Amino acid sequence: MSNEDITKKDDLVNDELEDEICEEADSNLEATIKEANENENIQELKSKYENSIKDMEELNNRFLRLQADFTNYKKRVEKEKESTIAYAVENLLTQILPVLDNFDRALSVECSDENKALYEGMEMVYKQFIDILKNHGLEEIEALNEKFDPNYHYAVSQQESNEHEEDTIIQVLGKGYKLKDKVIRPSMVMVSK
Repeated sequence: MSNEDITKKDDLVNDELEDEICEEADSNLEATIKEANENENIQELKSKYENSIKDMEELNNRFLRLQADFTNYKKRVEKEKESTIAYAVENLLTQILPVLDNFDRALSVECSDENKALYEGMEMVYKQFIDILKNHGLEEIEALNEKFDPNYHYAVSQQESNEHEEDTIIQVLGKGYKLKDKVIRPSMVMVSK
């Protein structure tokens, strides 16, 4: 349901409630005037007038409550819609990551001159694929030569290293990815000790 549809429904509900309030107030007013002409009992007319005012206030309060309920409903539907879309995108990207890994593996293999055109075509498709994923919020987690962070990295093994500080990532075994700020797959890494 689009925001425009929700706004139209909101306007329709407002119009119907306003019409109902006006009709009831008009009918109450007409009845009160008619009785005033027929009866000279002012006290009774005053009481009916006050009751009509109370009824109108109750209807107005009911209208305001319904309007607030509808506004809350619109907000809840919008949040649910955003949550559903985010879940669907995350689920889809999680399923696409193995395809991305296979592309990386295919492009890491050296090719002969006769297959150069095929290789370049695959590179172009890969770059286009990466651009589309980035436009949907996918980011590669930088890992090589970074300090190990268990929130973003998964240590597969450790290796002695005199060249690197302790807990520095010395090799990336599997790329990790984030969807906006949420890690959907940590980088699989080898860490120095």
